[in-house]
Amino acid sequence: MSSDPTFEVPEVLESPEEVLSTLEKDGKRRWIYPTPERGPWYWRRLALGWFLIVVFVAAPIVHIGGKPAIFLDIAHREFTFMGQTLYATDTLLLMLFMLAALLSVFLGTALLGRLWCGWGCPQTVYMEFVFRPIERLLEGKESTRKRNDAKDMTFNLAMRKTLKYLIFLVIALGMAHTFVAYFVSWPRLLEWMTGPPAEHFGFFIMMALTTGLILFDFAFFREQMCTIVCPYARFQSVLMDRDSLIVSYDSGRGEPRGRRKKARKKGRQGEARLEIPALGDCIDCGACVRTCPTGIDIREGLQMECIGCTQCVDACDAIMLKVDKPTGLIRYTSENVLDNKPSRVLRPRVIIYSVLLIIISGLFLTAFIGRDAVDLNLSRVPGAPFTKLPDERIANRVRFRIQNRTGGSEVFSISATEPEGTELRIIGNPRIELGDGEVTHIDAWVVTPTTVFTKGSATGMFKIDSEHGGTRMAEFNLLGPSQGAN
Repeated sequence: MSSDPTFEVPEVLESPEEVLSTLEKDGKRRWIYPTPERGPWYWRRLALGWFLIVVFVAAPIVHIGGKPAIFLDIAHREFTFMGQTLYATDTLLLMLFMLAALLSVFLGTALLGRLWCGWGCPQTVYMEFVFRPIERLLEGKESTRKRNDAKDMTFNLAMRKTLKYLIFLVIALGMAHTFVAYFVSWPRLLEWMTGPPAEHFGFFIMMALTTGLILFDFAFFREQMCTIVCPYARFQSVLMDRDSLIVSYDSGRGEPRGRRKKARKKGRQGEARLEIPALGDCIDCGACVRTCPTGIDIREGLQMECIGCTQCVDACDAIMLKVDKPTGLIRYTSENVLDNKPSRVLRPRVIIYSVLLIIISGLFLTAFIGRDAVDLNLSRVPGAPFTKLPDERIANRVRFRIQNRTGGSEVFSISATEPEGTELRIIGNPRIELGDGEVTHIDAWVVTPTTVFTKGSATGMFKIDSEHGGTRMAEFNLLGPSQGAN
């Protein structure tokens, strides 16, 4: 401390406003030690959580139609879902797919609140059903961990924490590799892993960064991912209304809350009589707060930090059964129901979201089912717009981009159908053999009579035939001299 008598220790100012549940009023991190309540809702979430973990791990491994169930090949701009592949040229399909996904989020939130956050989000699932159970196994229950963390580090505790972080690191490595496999596929990932590090140095850096981020998230950042980083919590105030399903405390039934204290008084005949103050059903035990993974008090109303995990529901129901009160003091409900107002499932925003989702999904399915088995695009090769041949005919050099979408290997041939008298001279092998999803570029000369051009242009029609049947037509504007030009 400074010896200057005028020096004063700065005072830490506390905000009079509410702060995040994971922060102290002076801005320091407040660690959360949630006590799990293994009630009916917990076991439902556990079953669903492990099912989702299995799906997450299996999706890039299991093949459907010879392709991974989910494969987001950004490098080649191919996106596979359940054996069906969308390509970068499927602009309309990709746009409709993203709009349908966005509307599904809007509709789901309007109806079910933050059900995704508490039941399906990987952050919640892995945190509550993988990382926290391991932590409890190695360091003890929550009260023990909180007490130990407040003390000086001992050798035994250091060994337990070291083992915990080593296990966390192994899990993070597995999660990182599984995540990257969605984008590069497991065969290529295994090739990189078993090959010389010098040949795939960038891969090792990427994997180290991904593993480090996952380890930091689940070992240290934890619930702050939901309360600080994730934008969905802030969107819910716009997407939800008073009829949306939420986990909420019934203040009308629970208040005034208080512990059950018995007062002893003398009756007229001198006998002892017990009187219980008029209180609501909430006994102010704090079980709902102790079990909350984001550290909030659900009795203070709907809050941004609530992820709808139902741990407080299980905790409160267990207490209500012990004090001979009906369960459901904290439950899935809506704000209108709590205020004894009519609650509706069908309301304007739900109807609008549903109608838009049906329309966009219908458009997506129609476009997807009706898309061609071969994608054909034509472009002009850079250079002179056209060439006049010695026999007075006009030649345009064009480039065909062909992609096979038939689901298997196929052989294609290209021909010109219009204008009459057009000749197509393919540069290279005219037999075009492509595997499923394979793309090739074919350069060709389109030779036409001079007389077909009107005002310097003519419409060319080209046909691509597949060996196993199927035809695709494409139109292209050919350039040439104006009639009468020399």
